[in-house]
Amino acid sequence: MVSLVTGVIGVGIAVLIIVLIRKDRLHAHHGLGWILVALGFALLGLFPGIIDRLAQNIGIGYPPILALTLGISLLVIKILLMDIERSKIEMRNQRLIQRVAMLEADLKNVKSGIQKTDKAQPKP
Repeated sequence: MVSLVTGVIGVGIAVLIIVLIRKDRLHAHHGLGWILVALGFALLGLFPGIIDRLAQNIGIGYPPILALTLGISLLVIKILLMDIERSKIEMRNQRLIQRVAMLEADLKNVKSGIQKTDKAQPKP
């Protein structure tokens, strides 16, 4: 019964992620990874013998440890990817701030040049 509930939860989460992608609440690039995780969750929930056989083939005596280790590993990888993405965004924002500052300085110079030109010309 627990495996059926786990499988249904996994399929439900996959459907929810697809709906979020379609409504532009979640970027497709990020959603694809979450769909794979949800489908893996559903697969292991509906067919719990897979993890038992895999653990036995690897030589792990207690199969749930394999599932926990894989889950923690996936979470660590996801956090690392999120940090890399955040770092890229921070660098882009810093460069954008610098470009805006340079454009504002150029605009200020152009305005002061126009004002000097207007003052230098005699009025008719």
